Amino acid sequence: MELPRGATALLLLLLLALAVCRGQGCDCGKNKRTENCALENGICKCISPGTNVTVDCETLTSKCLLMKAEVYNFKKFGRSKPKHAHVDNDGIYDPECDNNGKFKAKQCNGTKTCWCVNSAGVRRTDKTDGNLNCSEVVRTSWIIIEMKHLERNTAAGEDTIEETIKNAFAQRYHLNKKLIYVKYEKPFITIELKQNTSEKSLTDADIADAAYYFEKDVKGDSVMWNDPFSIEVAQEPLQLQDTVIFYVDEKPPEFSMQRLTAGVIAVIVVVILAIVVGIIVLVFTTRKRGKYEKAEVKEMNEMHRELRS
Repeated sequence: MELPRGATALLLLLLLALAVCRGQGCDCGKNKRTENCALENGICKCISPGTNVTVDCETLTSKCLLMKAEVYNFKKFGRSKPKHAHVDNDGIYDPECDNNGKFKAKQCNGTKTCWCVNSAGVRRTDKTDGNLNCSEVVRTSWIIIEMKHLERNTAAGEDTIEETIKNAFAQRYHLNKKLIYVKYEKPFITIELKQNTSEKSLTDADIADAAYYFEKDVKGDSVMWNDPFSIEVAQEPLQLQDTVIFYVDEKPPEFSMQRLTAGVIAVIVVVILAIVVGIIVLVFTTRKRGKYEKAEVKEMNEMHRELRS
């Protein structure tokens, strides 16, 4: 049965509209934890869950938005865990992000316990009540990543491994190579990321975001869409483990002795006592030595007198 011309034209228009709509959808290559994705001028842009912030899928999403999305999805889909789920103790909390997706200086939990964070979202003060004043977001300008690799079947020189890691880090996380320093002493690897305020423009990737992407990659929980993490040296994957990340801010943290645990305080007391005892022993030893030297000089003088007489 042949459709009327008007119905055929309408059907063609509907099919065209569906094709256009489908063409506007996209996958966020740099952040699979997004929703409501659409193409804008050829660039895939999406909404980060838990906020109304739009992210550019060709660049790294800020660490604050990634953490926010992770907590949001956890709450949304409940507490049921997959069969092979594992505990992830990487300091995840539900952060407050500004309109640009960056960490706000002051963070609080549901009990109104608050603390100040740096630009990497890491706590830099004691936890206290809601009256805490965090005047600024102190920039994290130096990040140190320490890890080691498993045994390899293929040997490779230190220079080769260091250069391979630097190139892979720069390419995957969109960092300038001049910000990346790699040191290798088999099997230990240290990656240092240094980026002060003057070296960070609005379009540059932030070292805190890059470090968080890397942390997720190493833990097998990559944020990137259909882009598995792998660093190959001499055509063999470099398998990393025991990753620890340290953050150094442009201003020192503001922790007080009052918040130290009893164990830490006990260790400090023991160290101080050991130092005091060492000083006391040194003083008594010096005094005894001085008395001995004086007695020895006195005896020598008496001997000289006897010889002369």
